[in-house]
Amino acid sequence: MKPVRWGVLGAANFALGHMAPAIHAAKGAEFYALATSSPEKALPFQAFCPGVKVHLSYEALLADPEVEAVYIPLPNHLHVEWTLKALAAGKHVLCEKPLALTEADFDAVIAARDRTGLLAAEAYMIVHHPQWQRAKDWLEAGEIGTLRHVDAAFSFAMLDAPGNIRNRPETGGGGLRDIGVYTFGSARFVTGAEPVDLQARVIRENGVDVFAQVTGVMAGPTGRFTYGSMTSMRLYNRQVVTFQGDRGMIRLEGGPFNANVNDLAEVELHQGGNRVITERFPTANHYVLQVEAFGRSLREGVAYPCPLEFTRGTQAMIDRVFAVAEDIAL
Repeated sequence: MKPVRWGVLGAANFALGHMAPAIHAAKGAEFYALATSSPEKALPFQAFCPGVKVHLSYEALLADPEVEAVYIPLPNHLHVEWTLKALAAGKHVLCEKPLALTEADFDAVIAARDRTGLLAAEAYMIVHHPQWQRAKDWLEAGEIGTLRHVDAAFSFAMLDAPGNIRNRPETGGGGLRDIGVYTFGSARFVTGAEPVDLQARVIRENGVDVFAQVTGVMAGPTGRFTYGSMTSMRLYNRQVVTFQGDRGMIRLEGGPFNANVNDLAEVELHQGGNRVITERFPTANHYVLQVEAFGRSLREGVAYPCPLEFTRGTQAMIDRVFAVAEDIAL
């Protein structure tokens, strides 16, 4: 099949470190073009992909008839604007998370997707990783009995970067938007459940949440269960998710949201008699798998595993947390 020709809208560090190399490595994909107003910023991209075409504006890349799909790694507050512009230009879109800042912002994007018939999705990469797919399979197979509780934690220590977009309210910063999408979205993906009751305690600095503790009840195909999560941009690195039933537990620890970066990607199934099954995935790259899944949807018509409707549900949960959050100070 003809490879999908990708354009990357902006020379962001994340694009350089993860997504552009993933596009370059993915089967059925070609890292064809990069848009940046600074030719110097294109040099490290050209180092691993010498043939990449460089456009000096986003508009020029969107006007390039050879570009089929666009990856958008821009600051959060620009995601909806440029997703809509890319769809209007006839490009399929994979936009970095969070795609929108509120649930209502999804209306225009979903409408544009449906009107154009193009594929538009948030770059929520973990659902493409086999460790999360295995967790979902184990849960649905009843390996832990009846699900009773889910808890998740994701933290990193950003202590000396006041200018970083994550620390700026005007660019849609804050921990819930940056990493709450993982603590919320992973629970929703594995269980198929949605929140029915939530409480939250939040610490803010400069108008953005730097710590959030969320508790509540979720309900889905397996019934009702309690939920708890913690996100922070001011605590030492921690990533862990557990799905606890009455007969066992599924646990992802070490680096489930940054597979094979902080630690080896693995998932554990704990059952009676101290029986533990551990599956490890040392070579799986969820960014590459995401690009390949996107390409299969374009070329073969396979349903994309993470549609906008799923992403909208995670944003609805974030909105709900903000609505009920109690601000605290330490």
